[in-house]
Amino acid sequence: MLRYIVPLVVFLGVAAFLLKGLDLNPREVPSPFIDKPAPAFTLPKLHEPASTFSNQNMLGKVWLLNVWASWCVACRSEHPLLVQLSRANLVPIYGLNYKDAPSDAKNWLRELGNPYVASLSDQKGNVGIDYGVYGVPETFVIDKQGIIRHKVIGPVTPAALDNCVLPLIEKLQKASAQTVVTRKEVEGCA
Repeated sequence: MLRYIVPLVVFLGVAAFLLKGLDLNPREVPSPFIDKPAPAFTLPKLHEPASTFSNQNMLGKVWLLNVWASWCVACRSEHPLLVQLSRANLVPIYGLNYKDAPSDAKNWLRELGNPYVASLSDQKGNVGIDYGVYGVPETFVIDKQGIIRHKVIGPVTPAALDNCVLPLIEKLQKASAQTVVTRKEVEGCA
């Protein structure tokens, strides 16, 4: 009798974990990088390959890092919102062009508009891996100390922008260099 009960209990336990996993939303996968220093990088600029950019250049500023690619369909859907945000001049947006041919990326930006202060070329995807990118697009809110405060998985939506990203940016920009503001302090950013 015991030889039937043990496999049944194991099966039920595994089934419970699998059923729980079906209830999870992949957009709500917590990032282990939240409230931790952004991984350091130095990359060539897409439009000026001889010139490099380091995230250390942004210390003292709140900024967005948007991971995108010309081959990404979802990137195309969020792009008009990023262009609009860029025109509002509320926060500098830097692009991380992920595993893309530079010529394709430049053509894409020429066609759709360029919301980025600079777009950085991550052709091998190493920086994306360092940032724990699941897939493109992903957008990171990084504070004055270089700490990742929020990550949007998938396209940025107007709701995510209005309810979370912009209020968080506003709080982070108002905070002094020594004040720590986390995304948990902003309603809609849990």
